[in-house]
Amino acid sequence: MVQRIIIVILILSSAAAVIVIPRTNLKNLIKNSEAYETPVKIATKDTLYPRPSQTYQEAPQTTARSLIVLDGKTGVSLYEKNPHLKHLPASTTKLMTALVALEKCSGQDVITVNRLEKEGSQMGLAVGDSLTVENLLYGLLLPSGNDAAYALADNCAPSEDVFIAKMNEKAKELGMNETHFVNPAGFDADMQYSTAADLAELARVATGNPLIAKIVKTKSTVVTDNTGLKTYYLENVDKLLGIVEGIEGVKSGETDGALEILLTKTTRNGNSIIVALLGSKDRFGETQKLIEWAFSNHVWSN
Repeated sequence: MVQRIIIVILILSSAAAVIVIPRTNLKNLIKNSEAYETPVKIATKDTLYPRPSQTYQEAPQTTARSLIVLDGKTGVSLYEKNPHLKHLPASTTKLMTALVALEKCSGQDVITVNRLEKEGSQMGLAVGDSLTVENLLYGLLLPSGNDAAYALADNCAPSEDVFIAKMNEKAKELGMNETHFVNPAGFDADMQYSTAADLAELARVATGNPLIAKIVKTKSTVVTDNTGLKTYYLENVDKLLGIVEGIEGVKSGETDGALEILLTKTTRNGNSIIVALLGSKDRFGETQKLIEWAFSNHVWSN
């Protein structure tokens, strides 16, 4: 059986395909193959594909309950730890809220706040405020405003329940089969869950939207209501913006149940990685270490 596996690998290699795995002993890899949660993925010469460099080092240790590092173009996993562990998503939920809102509303549509969610982080809305959807998205994704999440859910669908149903439909459409939402803000709930693998894919898709991509990499901004009389000063929760080379933000989250969560996208020399870190005690420090490790120990080739 071992000889057959070796032959298959050689045949694939002759067809200009590359298997991406950490440097390891083949015998041990075969012996422990059942421990791999996902099959080894193979790339063709037509794919921009990462592979371990000659100076491969082990990934840094983290306190995270689960994590995954993805190649931003192919979605191939470079490193993972319990990537399919169901976990509270906290405010990373708001990436899905943003995607669904932009499917149902235009960025220049004006929304009037009819009710206010006062729990948790806020962008500073009051009942009666009228803002564009784009400005609400800044309030949703920078300071992680729960008030903005519910304003969008109330107005970009016939009802909050319909909006949440659309969030779950979108999750299925994206292949996020281990994800379910019951609220648009990310409050802890029994049926509000996702995984590192699903959230990394969500981050990858969300940053493919030009408006969302622009917003999540904004460190701070000032927006106004539709009259131009009320001002909202918004700061991005992501502390790595402006610190880590090439980082383009994405979304953070934190609750008592979820601990610290961070989704990031980083691009260097035209190559991008997505890091999803869930259940951490040091989301910013550990994510930074994973980013530096990924770019130091992988090379990209056409």
